[in-house]
Amino acid sequence: MNERPGEFPYTRGISATAKPWIMGQYAGFATAAESNRRFRQLLEAGQTGFSVALDLPTQLGLDSDDPRAAGEVGRVGVAIDSLADIETLMDGIPLERIRQVRTTANSIGFVWAAMCLALARKRAVDPGEFGVFIQNDVLKEYIARGTQIFPAAPALRLTVDTMEYLAAHVPNWVPLAMSGYHIAEAGGDAATEVGYTFANAIAYLDDLAARGVHIDSVAPSLFTFLSVGMDVLGEVAKLRAARRVWAKLVTDRYGARDPESAKLRIFAFTAGSSLTAQQPMNNVARTSLEAFAAACGGVQTLHVCAYDEALGVPTTEAATLALRTQQIVANETGVADVPDPLGGSYAVESRTDHCEHRIRAVMDDIAARGGALACIESGYQQSTLAESAYQQAQAVESGERVVVGVNRWASDPEPLDVFRIDPTTEAGQADAVRKLRASRDQSTVDATLGALETTARAGDNIVAACVDAVAAYATIGEIIERLRAVHGSWQPTAVL
Repeated sequence: MNERPGEFPYTRGISATAKPWIMGQYAGFATAAESNRRFRQLLEAGQTGFSVALDLPTQLGLDSDDPRAAGEVGRVGVAIDSLADIETLMDGIPLERIRQVRTTANSIGFVWAAMCLALARKRAVDPGEFGVFIQNDVLKEYIARGTQIFPAAPALRLTVDTMEYLAAHVPNWVPLAMSGYHIAEAGGDAATEVGYTFANAIAYLDDLAARGVHIDSVAPSLFTFLSVGMDVLGEVAKLRAARRVWAKLVTDRYGARDPESAKLRIFAFTAGSSLTAQQPMNNVARTSLEAFAAACGGVQTLHVCAYDEALGVPTTEAATLALRTQQIVANETGVADVPDPLGGSYAVESRTDHCEHRIRAVMDDIAARGGALACIESGYQQSTLAESAYQQAQAVESGERVVVGVNRWASDPEPLDVFRIDPTTEAGQADAVRKLRASRDQSTVDATLGALETTARAGDNIVAACVDAVAAYATIGEIIERLRAVHGSWQPTAVL
């Protein structure tokens, strides 16, 4: 093994020396005020990054008082209707202390970017002084997750608008996290997870290149978002192989000259699908091993799932224990003290090579079928993942795959306190957005929304116009409806 850590193609890591990863736990529930209290607790506990979970209506571009949002407001994340909620969410939190604010915004990635930019404008803070990490990978929504709003082609354009704008104006923000996590959760194996992810990345980068944006203007700020499951050696190999494939992709296909472009920055998330509702305390062992694998694989940012996430939003105690798990792995095991601690192991090296070949085969298959966008429109990735998920479920049902506490060594359910959302949350949030509409300058809102729609119809980058609309306290629902008038709505492809 001649390659050293920090050397192209970065199989062994993007740095020659070990560096601590950003520890950020997924948080956000109910209202912005309640989430703000949780964020302050995590900040005091030593966390340097926040991952903001958005509720489903927000992710789908629906205001909290929209009838289609009924029953889901504040349930799986925080409800964000306007800049007013962002101001509450970040109240009392010094932006300059935050290394990274991450979010699940995908179909609304451009709105989230606009909200963070508008917040900086309101506070008179240079947005370059703090870190924002926007997932913004809309293509994987069609493949594996399901919060898509517009048809795939215009949705891709909106993602690239965000990437283009931030590369020019706030280059230290992360405008895209190429997301394999949800592909893995939907049934993809290691090669499928990374292969589909990079095929989607090619669609974005090709669009950027067509706009005249050079790869070195955007690639140094990109991340990939990958799952880390229970196959410890296999997951370490996957992370190593992903770096190798990415380095060669951006140099060979896009002509990257800046070494930073070829360095794949990885945000890892322990596998939610590995958690069990049965014997939930077993999940502490599972997530500890997954965190260990992520550390050995050389990630830059890590989230560790809480043991009770199979049952609902984590309690404060469970979220704190998940953070402590990261801190123990980082500070007490020694694996974070050297880069690529498993490098040279025959098992890891051979698996890395095998995974690389399989990732390339997946990418070649998507390319031969017309690329990621064409495959999404035909339903190809969705059907392959559905078949894979079925086979995995069958393996658990038959006992071929052992899951402790589920199909082996099961026991009576354990009593466990779970986090419960206040049932009055939805009505209060809906009332708050109605009051906002009544109190703002409606003429300014109408003017900025009109300008946004005009910009979209002209085919121009919409981010600056969206910032103006957000700063006027236009709601997410109002912004999305204006763009829906231009682009239409997504219609599902039948997959048999």
